[in-house]
Amino acid sequence: MDRTLRLALFLLFTAVTSSYGQKEYEFKTGLAVTQCHRYGREAITTDHLAYSLYTGRLQLPREYVKLFTDTGKDFMWKKIEVDSTGKFRGEVLMNGYIYLTYNASRSQNALLNVTGNIMLYFNGEPRGGDIYSDGWMTLPVKLKRGVNEIFIRCGNFSRWQGVKARLLFPEKTVLLGIEDATLPHVVIGRSKEDLPGAVVIINSSDKTLDGLSITANLNGKITDTPVAAVSPSTIRKAGFYFNTANVSAKGDHSCDLQLKQFGRVLDDRSLVITAVNADQHQSHTFVSDIDGSVQYYGVAPYRGKEDEKPALFLSVHGAGVQAIGQARAYQPKDWGVLVAPTNRRPRGFNWEDWGRIDALEVLEHATEKFTPDPERIYLTGHSMGGHGTWYLGATHPDKWAAIAPCAGYPTLTAYGSADGRIPDSARTDIEKTLLRASNASNVLALARNYKNHGVYIFHGDEDRTVPVRFARQMRDTLGTFHPDFSYYEYPGGSHWFGNESVDWPPLFEYFRWHTLKHDSAVNVVDFTTANPAISSTFRWASVIQQHQPLAYSNIHLSRDKTTRTITGTTRNVAMLKMDLNDFNTGDTVSISLDSENVRYLVTADREVYLSHASDWRVVASQNPKHKNALRSGPFKEAFRHRMIFVYGTAGKASEDEWGYNKARYDAEVWYYRGNGAVDIIRDQDFNPAKYPDRGIVLYGNSATNSAWNKLLNECPIQVFPDRVTLGAETFRGIDLATYFVWPRPDSDVASVAVISGTGLAGLNATEANQYFAAGSGFPDYMIFSLEMLKSGAEGIKAAGFFGNDWR
Repeated sequence: MDRTLRLALFLLFTAVTSSYGQKEYEFKTGLAVTQCHRYGREAITTDHLAYSLYTGRLQLPREYVKLFTDTGKDFMWKKIEVDSTGKFRGEVLMNGYIYLTYNASRSQNALLNVTGNIMLYFNGEPRGGDIYSDGWMTLPVKLKRGVNEIFIRCGNFSRWQGVKARLLFPEKTVLLGIEDATLPHVVIGRSKEDLPGAVVIINSSDKTLDGLSITANLNGKITDTPVAAVSPSTIRKAGFYFNTANVSAKGDHSCDLQLKQFGRVLDDRSLVITAVNADQHQSHTFVSDIDGSVQYYGVAPYRGKEDEKPALFLSVHGAGVQAIGQARAYQPKDWGVLVAPTNRRPRGFNWEDWGRIDALEVLEHATEKFTPDPERIYLTGHSMGGHGTWYLGATHPDKWAAIAPCAGYPTLTAYGSADGRIPDSARTDIEKTLLRASNASNVLALARNYKNHGVYIFHGDEDRTVPVRFARQMRDTLGTFHPDFSYYEYPGGSHWFGNESVDWPPLFEYFRWHTLKHDSAVNVVDFTTANPAISSTFRWASVIQQHQPLAYSNIHLSRDKTTRTITGTTRNVAMLKMDLNDFNTGDTVSISLDSENVRYLVTADREVYLSHASDWRVVASQNPKHKNALRSGPFKEAFRHRMIFVYGTAGKASEDEWGYNKARYDAEVWYYRGNGAVDIIRDQDFNPAKYPDRGIVLYGNSATNSAWNKLLNECPIQVFPDRVTLGAETFRGIDLATYFVWPRPDSDVASVAVISGTGLAGLNATEANQYFAAGSGFPDYMIFSLEMLKSGAEGIKAAGFFGNDWR
């Protein structure tokens, strides 16, 4: 071979090589069909392609072949080509699908990288998507010899953001991915312990990888960290530790990583660890109790006197903003430290659901690290973070001395975002039940909780992204009852008009004027909640149980320590707890609730539980096996406590394949949306004693998943290959699906989330996992058929809530 030809072949090879040193194939032509699905912030979904796929009616896509007909209009496949940027674009992608094929000469492993999509089916298997075009969602796939089919689900963003698809052919079956690393800063003089970080492990093999570890070498200090197993043909974010003892200089330092299996090196990469001075903006990492993954938060450091306790400002970011970017928008203050949590991702969960828990976890970690003045804790945020401020301020009103939403919208019902809006109306009782499951998101119904702290509303009067009418709406709402709020419209202000959009001096002066009272100084409690498992306590009173789950509950109590009396009214409260720390042991406290009188002798534990059935009565305590503030549903509540995905292997081959594929798909979506990591295990490997107090997500039914009877033997919902029983009621068919929650019987805190179906058609109907969309309403249980994907709410058979005793 002559030198010129060798050079030409070398250039050709390097032109299709990625950062992993892999050959690459880019998709340039395909077919597309528009407006064939609807996914949003609710449990009800429609998807004509998925329906056709799962009923076996999907015809081979060809140009001008009809997918479905709706209201007399045929929706047909149309040819589509990439533009000059290599992306598919256009109105045809709006809520549609792209169909691509790849003809492989042999069976082989590959990596599929698609950007701008909600999800995809690869040869019929559901896989996670990259809706925001981050670029690092690289999925291991197994190419079969011959034609491989890809259906890419597109959303509203896809039409203008574009969808790009490519196949990469790795030289290794196991890779380290550092493009989505989660890393802290090393703070010179302060970071003395091993610090946690996280990178992605890509497993292209068809076997579970166990015996893994990551070795980190930072300036000669070596740390080995055992790593959890990685399931076949998928990815997992893996945490590791690195030692900072040899980092003494500000700037970038190279950290060499080795991924090992039983000591043998599988892959190695180098990443950059940055060291900063203590007075600079910085990132800190921690291990989350939600799922055991590594998360981070940004900090604008306190620059005041070391012998004074700083205030703490919790600042929640807007959509697409990194937590460290949020922190850097603020000048460090000489009277407080500013802490910016992540919401799990730059878009994450709109500060609801797991975004809310992330904010509270960061508040706890930051309080321990920076020891702020407990009377000076404040909350603020911008855009989506403005919504987060409204939401967290109403949901946890006793945590803040004052709040300051900037350019924020109050509800996902009125404004929405990428996942759409929460519906504001329902046609049937079942739809009303589903919407009730979203009640905790409605801050307008919780608005009177704001009167417990100061409120500063800040908005640009020419904001076209979040119109100023949202700020004016909340100004008018607060004006009917709030004694202490301030309102300012920035003249000519757009959505973002520089760092003053958040770092606004009058806002922080307003914070200075406000302090958080101690519980003993607050004698009036007026508190509303929609779900005690989300928010149960204000000061010295807690709602433990509701009569009507997820309807609004209110307590209005007045305490007189001199006369030793507590009087008040309740709404939708079945159990109430009151702390009696401001009374003495042996005191007799007279309690009057809803005009019913109870006398209670204060005991050493200084607390009293009152239960209401036909009347109010003192009870010894709450029953931990009943619904309470630690565990009361609904369905989404089970996705925490370091949850484990347990899939069935006791069914038919197609059912077992569904179980693993669905668990893997949910894990990929959780990783993308929540920067998370989940253990995926087979039912035969699940031993409850090995995983105490951990949440369980179970895939399959009583015949396909052998863990079923270990966890759900007493549950009133049972799923068989041909029927679902709900108490005394039976629904028959092989296309039925269900989501439900049940308390884990061997735990007082953890729950089991069940994703189940009858035949394969019913199992497939569960694919639409909108439970990861923030604010979406899923009750304790929901039974539906595959028909829902075609006709929406008409396919729902039952939905509701268990009682406080889980009957």
